Amino acid sequence: MNTKKVNDLARRLGPGLITGAADDDPSGIATYSQAGSQFRFGLVWTLLLTTPLMIGIQMLSARIGWVTGEGLGANIAKVCPRWLTLTLIGLLVVANTINIAADLSAMGEAVRLLAGGHVVPYIIGFGVLSIVGQVYFSYEGTVRILKWLTLALFSYVAVILSVAVPWRQVLVESVAPWRYVPSGTSLNDYAAIVVAVLGTTISPYLFFWQAAQEVEDNLRRPEAAELRDHPEYAAEHLSRIKEDTYFGMIFSNGIALCIVLATAVTLNEHGITNILTAAQAAEALRPIAGEFAFAIFALGIIGTGLLAVPVLAGSAAFAVSEVFGWKAGLSHGFRAARGFYAIIIAATVIGTFMGSVEVDPIKALLWSAIVNGVISVPIMVVMMRIGQSHRIMGELTMSRRHRFFGWAATGVMAMAVGFMLVTSF
Repeated sequence: MNTKKVNDLARRLGPGLITGAADDDPSGIATYSQAGSQFRFGLVWTLLLTTPLMIGIQMLSARIGWVTGEGLGANIAKVCPRWLTLTLIGLLVVANTINIAADLSAMGEAVRLLAGGHVVPYIIGFGVLSIVGQVYFSYEGTVRILKWLTLALFSYVAVILSVAVPWRQVLVESVAPWRYVPSGTSLNDYAAIVVAVLGTTISPYLFFWQAAQEVEDNLRRPEAAELRDHPEYAAEHLSRIKEDTYFGMIFSNGIALCIVLATAVTLNEHGITNILTAAQAAEALRPIAGEFAFAIFALGIIGTGLLAVPVLAGSAAFAVSEVFGWKAGLSHGFRAARGFYAIIIAATVIGTFMGSVEVDPIKALLWSAIVNGVISVPIMVVMMRIGQSHRIMGELTMSRRHRFFGWAATGVMAMAVGFMLVTSF
């Protein structure tokens, strides 16, 4: 591929790539590390299952944002009672704030492992950096930085290249995972980690972020609203959304696969099966895979956190602003969109405080997963209704194949959430 083609691809990639990369945040890294260390290659199939489902639901969120020129919050308000809309958005903000706390805590621990010192100043520093980056950088500048931060995920590809992966064994255990469940593992334990992986890869904040970024991109093109009904223009941009989303979601799950494989061939093979945080996984790698793998894994935690925290805070701000009719978007300055930026600042400050007071990261992730699970299914159902509505989408409603994958993703999440709630309570 020549330089021109690479540059063209880089320009076409945006919301889908950043959304997919943000999915591999420190909390997700912890989940994938636990999957690999405890079950070796027995959960690889979950990543294969979720890839087409992620693509389907994220393409829908992007399509809604591009076609309507409004984010998910505004569109959900069109089809749901006010009380239900506010409840879903409120729970989204709570879940995102808890997730921010867990991510900042993991980033602080990663720096402590690399440089020493106390973790709290690092957590506060990352929180301040996230706020400053979103408040003071332009939309174009923020997107450019987030795109560059997606490169941090290649650190996990480097880890894979530094260890020996038995690919034949990976294939065998992936095809028949039930035959390789560790002895002493209960069905509940196995099902719980399956639910955790599903909940990590298909999360509501990703829906809101990608839809909002399509809206932001539309605002930068004054001709978009007028040309949206033109068949050739619509086909071109829906093709761009498809390419962007495919690339972003496959990239996301490819990196998740690298993390599962890396922890499986190092930690699991040496009897280390109880990994609870991303930083703990990095630390456990040091005596087994060497300083290089340890350092790369830890740096990846920091890089992905710098990408994910703005997405978590931003998606909450977009959702709240859209529901209340506030001016929203990183393309607006602070004075023009004070409510929007106030939500970003509040979510990040609260998350920073929670991370600094040593809130149990495992309990934080559990509650975040439960809240996300509670709201993900109704949000996905509403998204499917919007995507099929001629009143809202006009002639650009979902295709039959897109409906299949969208409803499949919704059904899988409904079953996962049902099991999670049963086992949690």
